[in-house]
Amino acid sequence: MCPLARSMDLLGERWTILILRELCLGPKRFKDLLEVLPAIGPNRLTARLRSLEAAGVVRRSTLPPPAGVAVYELTERGEGLRAPLIELGRWGLGLPPSADIDPATTRADLIALSVSTFAAPEKLVGLKEIYELHVGRETFHVEVAEGRMWTKSGPAPVRPDLAVTCRLRTFLAVVFGHTQAIDAVESGDLTVTVGSSELAERAFDLLSGSDLGYPVYLGV
Repeated sequence: MCPLARSMDLLGERWTILILRELCLGPKRFKDLLEVLPAIGPNRLTARLRSLEAAGVVRRSTLPPPAGVAVYELTERGEGLRAPLIELGRWGLGLPPSADIDPATTRADLIALSVSTFAAPEKLVGLKEIYELHVGRETFHVEVAEGRMWTKSGPAPVRPDLAVTCRLRTFLAVVFGHTQAIDAVESGDLTVTVGSSELAERAFDLLSGSDLGYPVYLGV
């Protein structure tokens, strides 16, 4: 009868939490999930998705034109897992990874997903903005509205208020407070292609995990 035990019956299987992590970044095609979780294999991914669908956590849908492709996305019930999953991610920022893991495999969108909830609510009041980030080979965007921040995969759905380009090293240094955004802009390490350097400074102030300090193992 323990609700935590029932939750773990569904969520405790290997890969399930990571599938939900990816869907927190937005709808994903089956092949998208396989690409970011290559070790799971198609059969296990199918099984995990089926169990999540049966529990009403995930559903299949079709993106509107011009995409028109089948995707998996979180249901309203699945969205209820966002806060605890992000809290787990934030907690995990303080844990060093295995020595066998290559730091260069760090994904900026997952770091952003974890730290985007750090902003003090009073800083978000009245803001309605979209920031598009091109970090190395990654492209993702952060939406600020209704006093909340969301990190989502891919380019912004509309013209962003801010678009920046940088290397992973620069992104991590700015997010974790090792470097100020304005200094990165002035040095050329952070390029603003839409918006202004002042807006970049504000965006990275919101998108900040500096309270945790700069993790040495992320010095890629």
